[in-house]
Amino acid sequence: MHLAGVQLDLAWEDKAANHAKVRDLVAAAKLPKGSLLVLPEMFATGFSMNVAGIAEAPGGMTEAFLSALAMERGIHVCGGLVGRAADGRGLNQSVTVGPDGSVVARYAKIHPFSYAGETDYYAPGTETLTYAWSGATVSPFVCYDLRFPEIFRNAAKKGAQILTVIANWPEAREAHWLALLKARAIENQAFVIGVNRCGKDPKLAYSGRGQVLDPRGNVLADGGNREGVFGADLDLAALLAYRKEFPALQDMRGGWL
Repeated sequence: MHLAGVQLDLAWEDKAANHAKVRDLVAAAKLPKGSLLVLPEMFATGFSMNVAGIAEAPGGMTEAFLSALAMERGIHVCGGLVGRAADGRGLNQSVTVGPDGSVVARYAKIHPFSYAGETDYYAPGTETLTYAWSGATVSPFVCYDLRFPEIFRNAAKKGAQILTVIANWPEAREAHWLALLKARAIENQAFVIGVNRCGKDPKLAYSGRGQVLDPRGNVLADGGNREGVFGADLDLAALLAYRKEFPALQDMRGGWL
């Protein structure tokens, strides 16, 4: 089981340029068949509030790119794109497609980032979800969701063993990013991959620092600050053995999740 992330400096609202950059980076990485590849939040546009200009219907340009990449490489691909909510606002989504090109998960960010005005332009998602990959159960999340442990716990109760977090997380709060990724891994006894962008958009700088962590919080891979593909091989049997050896998840209490 190979889990990988693509860290890149996004071209602002230029889908074709970002698609091409991802394709080149993935080609150079030569990922093994069956991998799960994770791309940043809104990877085709940057963290833009221009919903009218970047939103896509299901099957649109960016989803079609994800499907084509998955089929070409024989892998699962997860990436962030913008859909439409019933009220006309956007939906900040994490979409995962399988190697046959079909969508296996379409998650909408439960916590739009009010501090940056995202709630004015994007509607919140309403539920966590899981999907199957290589015998494991995966649950996707988006950026600001990382600050809300209760939804990760909800995913763990649904059986999640791998947690994916895609982001445009600013450099100024890098320490929080790293601390929270580790906390989510430890408390849920799960593998975690956090995939952030690097470089700059019109307002902010981003330091990357994408990581893969194991259920004990150990860092298995770190993307550093530059563009590139990082990843690690996961041992699901070791995760299951650890959960059996130290059965903390069995002690969860409360019906509020």
